[in-house]
Amino acid sequence: MNQPPVLAFENVSLSKEGREIIKPLTLELAEKRIGIVGQNGSGKSTFARLLAGLIAPDTGRVHLNGVDLFKDRKAALAHVGVIFQNPDHQIIFPTVAEEIAFGLQQQGLKKAAAMDRALEVLNQHGRKDWAARNTHVLSQGQRHYLCLMAVLAMEPKLIVLDEPYAGLDIPTSMGLHRELAGLEQSLVLITHDPAALKGFDRVIWLENGAVFQDGPASEVLEAFTHEMHRLGQA
Repeated sequence: MNQPPVLAFENVSLSKEGREIIKPLTLELAEKRIGIVGQNGSGKSTFARLLAGLIAPDTGRVHLNGVDLFKDRKAALAHVGVIFQNPDHQIIFPTVAEEIAFGLQQQGLKKAAAMDRALEVLNQHGRKDWAARNTHVLSQGQRHYLCLMAVLAMEPKLIVLDEPYAGLDIPTSMGLHRELAGLEQSLVLITHDPAALKGFDRVIWLENGAVFQDGPASEVLEAFTHEMHRLGQA
């Protein structure tokens, strides 16, 4: 994983109910840590779903190292993991071990092998006692952590995170931030909070479905923060 995967948007656009959500966009994303910022309604969440291959663009294609992430779902599962803002939109199984095993089965592992791997992942994270725990009794922070473990079990090259810190208390946010910072995988983090992107290699600022600014994190975040403060005082 020393070489970050190359994720490319080729003339990608998407409209919904007559409104252009993502305007024609061509980008190459090869940095290890990339942040996406923007106001509510700027297209960030749609951008994340396109990145993960969960929705099809109206035009163009999204591919990772040449793999079309929407058309080749099996390959997409091997290449890209995604963690949404609300873990309840992601968790579907009654127990922790079953939740982790599901993605592995989607990748082709037999049920028993997937369960063995799920237990191994829980043990690696010091959460072996979570295996039979009901997912609905987990705290918000614990459900976020479960989603992260489920994604890591699948060993993707790239992890896309859509507002992962929203709704978390400060200690839980700090713990998740430390966990993410230590990962070998490339990360694309979608957020409205510039502080979450400190130390990132590159930041893309989206406005109205288009790239407003793209460059080194420090430059883009300074400009974005200044504009948000200006709007807040207007």
